[in-house]
Amino acid sequence: MILVTGGAGFIGSNFVLDWLAQSDEPIINLDALTYAGNRANLASLDGDARHVFVHGDIGDRALVDGLLATHRPRAIVHFAAESHVDRSIHGPGAFMKTNVDGTFTLLEAARAFWGTLDGAEKAAFRFHHVSTDEVYGSLKPTDPPFAETNPYEPNSPYSASKAASDHLVRAWHHTYGLPVLTTNCSNNYGPLHFPEKLIPLMIVNALAGKPLPVYGDGQQIRDWLYVKDHCSGIRAVLAGGRVGETYNIGGWNEMANIDIVRTVCALLDELRPDPAGPYARLITYVTDRPGHDRRYAIDARKIERELGWRPAETFATGIRKTVQWYLDNAAWVADVQSGAYKDWIGANYSAR
Repeated sequence: MILVTGGAGFIGSNFVLDWLAQSDEPIINLDALTYAGNRANLASLDGDARHVFVHGDIGDRALVDGLLATHRPRAIVHFAAESHVDRSIHGPGAFMKTNVDGTFTLLEAARAFWGTLDGAEKAAFRFHHVSTDEVYGSLKPTDPPFAETNPYEPNSPYSASKAASDHLVRAWHHTYGLPVLTTNCSNNYGPLHFPEKLIPLMIVNALAGKPLPVYGDGQQIRDWLYVKDHCSGIRAVLAGGRVGETYNIGGWNEMANIDIVRTVCALLDELRPDPAGPYARLITYVTDRPGHDRRYAIDARKIERELGWRPAETFATGIRKTVQWYLDNAAWVADVQSGAYKDWIGANYSAR
């Protein structure tokens, strides 16, 4: 059995669904169900005894201690985090509470539980921390992609909070011997992505005939990773990664934001034409966000060299699957676009 934190969010729910599609090993899924956590993501697992959902906070030490003592998982896979840069600019406190304090509490609970194990159980236990390439800062156009040895230079409250959590995980390994693994991923996209992030926001706005807001000149470059490839990379590291090591997981897909938006528009023109004209007519350049990193790119050669992992999807195949998923799941989109979501979109974009 494994314990997954944040398993009702975007990446976490994809991981849970993929895990149980390939394995009968049960999952204890701990999620606080904040705005981005959605039980509907896991509806296909209702009644499945392999999936035990627990509504709770990683910062609740008594709850985490009880789950570890009762279920005795062989691994913790830690996704739970606040993850939206724009939200971190508007309200950094929640990011410090979840990403820093929550990770600290989880590490301490894991350390205490690990200390009760003996022999093979103790040797096999892993604490897998899922992080981001944003901890490395921003790259110049000609800089090589981020390697695991790059210095940390976070530039937003979000990335600073994730950098802090990475450092805590490293310290708990070197100080206490806790058997940890860390993965730093590039920008994920795919099914079940909450529509505050670039790709799902462009899809849902386009279908609604709303403006497609592009920050600044749209030339910010990201490395795009299909979420199911990310899940397979995590499984590879959990199965064979060296204790104490960090592995970068990337998609080998560097693209400028404006090119992403134009690609989404072209796919929608093909799959769901708008009688009013091409969706690209809706592209609207808006004021850039403060401290916007110019370029991220991941060097994923270490995970390929050591564990034989490479992404299965190209951007062309992954983005087509993603757009089709949103077209096929309009009810899911409508359900997550609550009053709170509309309030957030208004707060973040109206003044731009």
